[in-house]
Amino acid sequence: MSLQYAWYKGRAWVWVLLPFTMLFYTLSHLRRLLFKLHVLPSYKSSLKVVIVGNISVGGNGKTPTVIALAEHLLSKGVSCAVLLRGYGGTQTQFPYLLQGDDDPHDVGDEPALIARRLNIPVVIDPKRARGAAFIEQHTHAQVLLCDDGLQHYALQRDIELCVMDGRGVGNGYLLPMGPLRESVARLNSVDYIVYNGEQPHTQAALSKVSTDIAQMQLLPSAWVNVKTHEQISLAQGLSLFSSEARVVALAGIGHPQRFFDTLNASGIEVSESLAFADHHQFKPTDMPKADFVLMTEKDAVKCASFAEQNAWYLRVDAKLPKTFYEYMCAKLDV
Repeated sequence: MSLQYAWYKGRAWVWVLLPFTMLFYTLSHLRRLLFKLHVLPSYKSSLKVVIVGNISVGGNGKTPTVIALAEHLLSKGVSCAVLLRGYGGTQTQFPYLLQGDDDPHDVGDEPALIARRLNIPVVIDPKRARGAAFIEQHTHAQVLLCDDGLQHYALQRDIELCVMDGRGVGNGYLLPMGPLRESVARLNSVDYIVYNGEQPHTQAALSKVSTDIAQMQLLPSAWVNVKTHEQISLAQGLSLFSSEARVVALAGIGHPQRFFDTLNASGIEVSESLAFADHHQFKPTDMPKADFVLMTEKDAVKCASFAEQNAWYLRVDAKLPKTFYEYMCAKLDV
């Protein structure tokens, strides 16, 4: 966590990592050049391919963006599928088409979440080209949505979306000096930047980026019991999680503070906030003693097998501008 703290707080000691950053730049730049020159092969899918990725490490809202896009396409009668790496899962046989009862510890938390929210094919495969070919052959999808994969150039794409949050690009340096997988200049070649929350207007590194921006809001819609799946309104949740109760919030996402801030903004008084690493594999011993344990939906899929009735997750839905959806549909010709 200390390295990530340095990335976003502008600590000067990261300069000791300059030799490693130069090596990372050389290798990554050479790799992309080899794909551009067709020295390394890239796969052209018969499906329309939308990449929802980022240029920085860590979670910042890619999965809610994918879910929102899929729901919009489905509402227009367009069939789609989702392809992910399956990060954090133990599955070794690829490509793998998720089933309804898959354990998130096997397939990864984000694939499990998407499969439970959407009644569409969800496939995991670290080799995106192979996964895309599998989806072509075994599903009726017209559009392939890739959750992550902006840097996976072995799969050609029709649309590139870069998702960012209020942390922006941190100190603006490449790994490991900073959080970036690619330079800020890469933002000028994507189709859209999707901002999850407030834009970091003060960051000088973003001043020369000309790509269109879509402001995304993650809007809480309901509280859902992790064990029983009972659903209550936000107002009912506020009343249930009263100030007289001991309420503990936990989050194992890319930016846990975002979840804690959401709870605070909703008026819920939290006794303790527990932050875990992104993709943390929760165990029963991680569950705190409390009257109520509040968590994200991403964490809930990993806690469902052992959660008690005092555990609830906040369902959130991504809201994106109408102009963004119009652009996407026009570019996809749907």
